[in-house]
Amino acid sequence: MTGRENLAARLGGWSARHRAIAIVGWLVVVAAAMLIGSAAGQQHMTDQEYAAGESARAWQVLEQKGLIPPADEMVLVHSDTDIAGAAGFRATVRELVSGVRATAEVTDLRNPYATAGLVSSDRHSALVQFSMTGKANTAYQRVQPVLDAVDKVRAAHPGMRVEQFGEASANKWFNDTILKDFHRAELTAVPLALGILLAAFGALLAAVLPVGLAITAFLAANGLLALISHSMHVDSSASSVVLLLGLAVGVDYCLFYLRREREERGKGLDPQASLRIAAATSGRSVLVSGLTVVVAMSGMFLSGMQLFDGFAVGTILVVLIAMLGSVTVLPALLSLLGDRVEWGRVPGLGRLRRPESGSRAWGAILRPVLAHPGISAAASGGVLLLLAVPVLGIHTEKLSLDKQLPSNTALVQTYRHISAAFPGGAGPANVVVEADDVQAPQVRRALTAFTATALHTNLVNQPVQITAHPEQNVVEISVPLAGNGSDSTSRRAVQVLRDDVIPQTLGKVSGARAYVTGDTAFSMDFNAQLRRSIVPVFLFVMAVAFLVMLLSFRSLTIAAVSILLNLLSVAAAFGVMVAVFQHGWGASLVGTHAVGAIESWLPLFSFVILFGLSMDYHVFVVSRIREAHDAGAPTQEAVARGIRSTAGVVTSAAIIMVAVFGVLATLSMQDFKQMGVGLGVAILLDATIVRGVLLPSVLSLLGERTWYLPGWMSLPSWHAEPAPIDIPPTAGPGSRPQPDEVQEPVHPAAGTESGPGAATGRRRERDHRR
Repeated sequence: MTGRENLAARLGGWSARHRAIAIVGWLVVVAAAMLIGSAAGQQHMTDQEYAAGESARAWQVLEQKGLIPPADEMVLVHSDTDIAGAAGFRATVRELVSGVRATAEVTDLRNPYATAGLVSSDRHSALVQFSMTGKANTAYQRVQPVLDAVDKVRAAHPGMRVEQFGEASANKWFNDTILKDFHRAELTAVPLALGILLAAFGALLAAVLPVGLAITAFLAANGLLALISHSMHVDSSASSVVLLLGLAVGVDYCLFYLRREREERGKGLDPQASLRIAAATSGRSVLVSGLTVVVAMSGMFLSGMQLFDGFAVGTILVVLIAMLGSVTVLPALLSLLGDRVEWGRVPGLGRLRRPESGSRAWGAILRPVLAHPGISAAASGGVLLLLAVPVLGIHTEKLSLDKQLPSNTALVQTYRHISAAFPGGAGPANVVVEADDVQAPQVRRALTAFTATALHTNLVNQPVQITAHPEQNVVEISVPLAGNGSDSTSRRAVQVLRDDVIPQTLGKVSGARAYVTGDTAFSMDFNAQLRRSIVPVFLFVMAVAFLVMLLSFRSLTIAAVSILLNLLSVAAAFGVMVAVFQHGWGASLVGTHAVGAIESWLPLFSFVILFGLSMDYHVFVVSRIREAHDAGAPTQEAVARGIRSTAGVVTSAAIIMVAVFGVLATLSMQDFKQMGVGLGVAILLDATIVRGVLLPSVLSLLGERTWYLPGWMSLPSWHAEPAPIDIPPTAGPGSRPQPDEVQEPVHPAAGTESGPGAATGRRRERDHRR
């Protein structure tokens, strides 16, 4: 080869020449990361690590004083006919208290007949409250004997409703139920991707390669994430998110590379030349798109929340590893296999060597689009804007348990029963008071005044329970809130406590500091932090993505169009999410109903993920358009060639991503249903309306202005076209192009008029004229 090679071409060339080192080295790295991760074990976030704002400060006080509360549990005893004073009711409670105490797993057991406020106002319900021994975050491992004791009482008194709810029992339920959902999703996604690739390639080995690369990238990333989690705990769903994203991008990158190599073989080039061209073109696209995705993911670090930090680390790791594997071990494997990569062909399925420039289906779509670009741009843009309209009324909140899970779930029903009998009892506010001396008379008077003032607001229910820790000079106040814990009434109660009640009472004590936490306050603070961080994250992601595109394609127009089109597709996806989950339009199709809100952390997370993945396709498509243009084709012809040549691979990659994210929509949790629908719709829109209609019509309208770069912008060029091949291609059996396929004049033998050398000269002349 002659001419300058880009980084991807150099990496691919080295790997092909040293394929044993590349393949064995990859396997050693993956195995080492897996062993390290297995030995370390993944550490998950504790409840307090999710907190923000005032809730976080309350948790910090408790943690510093060694007062992190244990996991609280409660058992509801209810009778439709008997009241709490009836003999049968008392017998049930007595057996319950005795059975729970006998497990030796509980502490601070409170009998409703000896503790004020634990019998409902209608006297048909009573609460038995207690705390689990040991640390709260491991209590779910010890709660089974307690659940068994409660089940025994329930079985002995079939006429009574006996239901347990609390942090330990809920976490155990989630681990037993929701995590099984995730594992099912993981097991479903892999064969789905394999089946789609088999249909696309028509060869078993070619279909296995992308999935194998994606799985090994995930295993390595997950191992490293487990190690990192010891210094920065991660969310329990981080591994599942990393797997699904790793499967999506890993398959995409391998698909881009493998399809290009097979396409060049289909044009008659020998295996080595085909691999060199794939490395220099698709390999470069993988590097640029991978870098863009990593940049987008790094925007999550600006949120100031540990939840997003963990997601950022996991997703960045899997994208970097998948990207590295695509430009190293993949060319090594292709060099080793050669045409044997088509082993296991299935008659009637996709043709690996088909040059995609002749795609008849996309040709039929592109003809009217490019013949009437103005109408096409207006129509496709109008559809996306129409889909985006609902986003104007988006409402986000930290979804409560009864919104997160299906209404027929036992856990949700118990939560609602407790909330109905004891308003605010299932999720009270917790006021943490720190003072110089909590036993001082002025502090005691302030606490009494706090209780009276809070109850006087009519936004707080009985019983207000005060627990003093004299040695630590901390007081905790449990305050049942009016409302259901997630509605406007409960939020107003928290705000009144913070803005009025505390300043009028505890705030007047010199040296005293009071912070309100609890489920409702936690949600409010979480949302407030998200609102503060979402704009900086959005601006960062868009600005850096703009710079990456500008440096990659040396076109101000391409960079601006890329950002605008991605914003439009993301807005449309958000609009669909709001329509389905906030308003309930078509919610039954994904097995849910309107919950009136979007989970608060989803817009930021989804924006970052979608922006990165959209740029993935964009880089691949625009690279082929630029390649054709650099070979001398006018912009409209280059657009047609670029879209047709990428149509098949983009469609296949999009189907895989939509299928993978669609699996999320089958989970029980509302937030993951929302994520699955949002991501799946966005990818579908991006690969069809945006890349197939809007992008070509906009670039066609712009014409040569597509490649505009002001003369004063002196930018380093990351763009390097494949160097000319020194020998003419040799056709072999089964590799001769079809006579009706349009050949792109981008890789002829060296020295021809239309070769890359001539194209480079023409491009330099155009750049000089600009």
